[in-house]
Amino acid sequence: MEPHHLAAPGVLRAGAELIAFLVAFAHWVVANSWWLVLVAAATWAGWEALQRRLAAAALSRRTYFELVPTGEFDPNPEQIWRQGMQLIRAAGSGSWWTPRRARALRLRLRADGSRPLSYRLEAPASAYALLTQTPYGDRVQVKPASPVADKHREHTVRAVLALHGKPGSRLRDVPLDPDPLQPLIDAVADLNAELGDLAEVCVDLSPASRWQLAAHRFRTMQQARNEARREARREARWLTQDSTDSASVALGRLLDPAEWRGTRRGQMVMSPQPRRLDRDTVLGKLAHTPGLVRVQILVRCASDDAGRAESRLVRIGAAMDVYAGASQLASKGWSLGPVRIGPDQWPWRTRFDARWASGRIRPARSGWAHIEELAGLLKPPTRQAQLPLMESDMPTFERGQDLLPQGWHRGPDGRERLLATHEDDTLFEIQSGKAGWGKTMRALVHAVASAHNGRGLGFVDPHGDSLADAARYLAHDEIMERIALFDLTVSDPDDLLGCWNLLDMTRGQPPHEVTAAVVEAFATALGWDDAGTPRALTVMTKAVEALVAVNAAAVADRVPEQQATVFQIRPLLTDPSFRGLAVAVLDEESRRWWTSIFPDLPKEALPTVLNPLERLGANPVIRAFFGCPVSGYDIRRAMDEGQVLWICPPGTGPTDRLLISLIVRDFLRAGLSRRDLPEKKRRPFRLYLDELISLDQGSDTVLAEITEQLRKFGARLHGMTQLMTRLSPTTRAALLQNSSCLSTTAGSIEAITQITNQWPGATITPRDVAGLHRWWHYASFTVDGERIGPLRIRGPELEEVFGDLARRKETTALYQAAHRNAGARPLGQRTEEALAQETKVRDFLTTKRTTPATPADDAKDHQYR
Repeated sequence: MEPHHLAAPGVLRAGAELIAFLVAFAHWVVANSWWLVLVAAATWAGWEALQRRLAAAALSRRTYFELVPTGEFDPNPEQIWRQGMQLIRAAGSGSWWTPRRARALRLRLRADGSRPLSYRLEAPASAYALLTQTPYGDRVQVKPASPVADKHREHTVRAVLALHGKPGSRLRDVPLDPDPLQPLIDAVADLNAELGDLAEVCVDLSPASRWQLAAHRFRTMQQARNEARREARREARWLTQDSTDSASVALGRLLDPAEWRGTRRGQMVMSPQPRRLDRDTVLGKLAHTPGLVRVQILVRCASDDAGRAESRLVRIGAAMDVYAGASQLASKGWSLGPVRIGPDQWPWRTRFDARWASGRIRPARSGWAHIEELAGLLKPPTRQAQLPLMESDMPTFERGQDLLPQGWHRGPDGRERLLATHEDDTLFEIQSGKAGWGKTMRALVHAVASAHNGRGLGFVDPHGDSLADAARYLAHDEIMERIALFDLTVSDPDDLLGCWNLLDMTRGQPPHEVTAAVVEAFATALGWDDAGTPRALTVMTKAVEALVAVNAAAVADRVPEQQATVFQIRPLLTDPSFRGLAVAVLDEESRRWWTSIFPDLPKEALPTVLNPLERLGANPVIRAFFGCPVSGYDIRRAMDEGQVLWICPPGTGPTDRLLISLIVRDFLRAGLSRRDLPEKKRRPFRLYLDELISLDQGSDTVLAEITEQLRKFGARLHGMTQLMTRLSPTTRAALLQNSSCLSTTAGSIEAITQITNQWPGATITPRDVAGLHRWWHYASFTVDGERIGPLRIRGPELEEVFGDLARRKETTALYQAAHRNAGARPLGQRTEEALAQETKVRDFLTTKRTTPATPADDAKDHQYR
C-alpha cells in the first residue's frame, strides 16, 4: 500500500502543473491574439490563393465533346447508370495536386436558335480517353469540340438552381418516356437567332468527398435527433397539462383514448422518450455512397432584345419543375418587393461569371444528388423527344434560291413559314392520301417552282386539267420558250395535237435501243414474257426491228416524212407485198428470219401482236398521235434542253395504260441513254406522275427501275397515289426505299400504315394522320443528306405562293407557245396524215427497191446522220 500513497501526491502535482501550463498558455494566446489572428489569416489566404491558382491551372486544361444522338436513340436505365458512373470517374480525374473544386465535369445544354438543344461534355483533359466512348453505343456519336465562344449580347440574366428539401430527400423519379428533357426543349424551342437569343443550362458534377460526406451525414443525423427530442418534449408538455388548459386541449383529451382509461390527479406520468431513428431512413440518398455526387446547376439566358432573356429564364425554371418531389430544384436568392437579391446582382454576379467561365464547382450545402435522380440530364435528347424544327434544319422557300416549296409549318413561336428543300436533294417523292385533299396541288406548286428555277420537267396528268390551274403562273417569256403540250384529251378536228412516232430515227438513235424500248414497253403493258408468250415477243421484236431499219433508210435518203410507225406492223405481218418491200431493205442476217422462219409461223401467233395495235388505232386521237412520221415529242431532247412538258393521256383504260406504259418506258430509255454525256452536263429533269395507280398498272417494274437507276443520270420522279397497297409490291418497295420526300394526307388506317411504318422513330400514329383536316399532310424530307420529320404541314396552293407571278392575260400566249414547241397541228390534219402513212411508206420502199444505193449516196447518208 505504501507505493500507492507515494504515487498519489506525484499525480496530483503533475495534474496541477498541466493545469497551470494550460492557464499560462491561454493567457499567452489572449495576450498575443492579434498577431496569431494575422498569421492564421495569412496562412488561410495563402492556402486559398494556392488553391485558386492550382484550380485555375487545372481548369485551363479541359477537353470538350459534343454528344449527337441518332433518331433511334432510346437508352435504358442501366445505360444511363453506367454513363453517370463514367462521368463521375471522369470528373475526379486529374493530377494529384488538383484541388477538389477543380475536379468537376460539366454537362452543358445549349440552345441559340440555330439548333434545338445541343449536349456537350466539358471535363479535365486527363478524361479524354475515358469520354471518347459512351455506354450508349453507336446511337450516340461523340464528337471532339472546341470551347464555346459567344458574341456579346445586350441583356443577360443568371440563376443558380439548388436542391431544396429535407436532407437526404430525393428529387422526383422522372420516367424516360416521355423524355425528361422535353420541358426544357419546349422552353427554348422559340429562340430567335436573329435577336441574339441564347439559353444555357450547365450541370456541374463533382465526386463526393469522404470527409464532406461524413460531415454532412453527421449534421443530418444530429438534426434528426434534435427534431426527435423537440417532438418528445412537445408530447411531454401535452401530457402534463391539467384541467385548467384551454378548451381545445380539453377537447383533445376527451378524444384521446388514453384518457378514457383514466388517470388520477397527481399520478406520475412517464415522459415520452425520443423516437428511435433508422439511419438509412434519415439519411435517405446520403446513406449509400455509389452514384452520389455534389451538383451545382447554373442557368444563363441572353438576348439583344430587352425582356426576352428574363422570360426565357422563367420558362427554364418552370421546365425544371419536372424534377420536383420531396426535394426540388429552385432558384437561389430572395426578393424584397420589386428587388431581386441573387446571382444576377452585385456582388454575386462576379462570382457567378467566374464559376461559369472556369467550370469551378462550389455547390450549396444541400447540393447532394444521386445520379438516378439526374438520369434525365445524363443523356442527350432521345427518340421520345419532340424536337422543334429550326430554320437551320430546313430552309424557308424563297424564289430564285433553287428551292422547292413543300408546305406551311407553324413553329413554336407561332410563326408560319413555307418549308422548302433543295432541288438537288429532292430526288424521288411519293404522296399518298385521299382524293381531293391536296396531293396534285402540292405537286403543281413543285412543278411551277422548278420551272421558274430553270429546271426541266414533265407532268403526266391523266385528267388533263392541271395545266389550266398552272398556266397563269407559267406564262412568262423564259418558260414559254421551253414549254410543250401534248394533250390527248382533244376531240374537235380543229384542236391542236402533237405527235410521237415511236420508231422515229431522225435524231440518230441507235436502232437496237429504239427496238428494245418499244418492244419492252409493249411487253410490259401486255404482260408478255418468254415463258408465256415467246412467239409474240419474237414477232414484235422482228417487226419493230424491220421498221426501224426502214426508217433509218428513209432518214438516210432525207425523206423522214416517209418513215413507218407502229401501225405499219399490221401490213408488215399480213400483207405479203408490203412485207416483201420492207424485207428488201434489211441486211442478209435479218432478212433470213423473214424468209425462212416467218412463213412457218401459225396464223394464230399474229393476233397476239396485232390486237393491241388495233385497239390503239381504234382511237382516232391515239392514231393521230402515234401515226405521224416525224415526232414532236422527244423526252431525251426535253431532258437535255430543260424543257417543260405537259402530257395529258386520254384516260385510264386498258388502251390508255398501254399508252402510259410507252411514255414511262421511254422516260427510262431516255434517262439511260444519257450515259453518253459527262455527269456534269446531265441537266436534272423531274417527271411528275399523277394517278400513280393507273400508271403503275401499265408499267410494272418500270417505276422501280427509274428510282433505282436514273438518279446518276439526272432523272427525278414524283408520284401521287390514293392507295399505296394498290401499287405493285416492286414499285411500292422501290419508291419507299428511295424516296427523298414521303407524305400522306388523311385516309384509311390500313392505307396510312404503309407510310407511318416508314417513320419508326416518330411518335406519329396512323390515327394522328387519319384525323388530319383537308389540305394538311404529314411529311418527311431530306435536307443536306439528313432526314427531317415527319412534320405536320399545310399543303401550299398556287395562288398563295405564286400569286404575284400570275399573268392571266398571257395564258393564251402560253398555250400557243406550248403547241408551237410541240409541233402541234389540227387533229383533222394529223388523222389524215396517219391514215395516209402506209401509202407513203410503201411508195418509199418501192422507190428504194428500184433505185440501188451508190457510194456517193452512202457518203451523203453518213453526213446526214
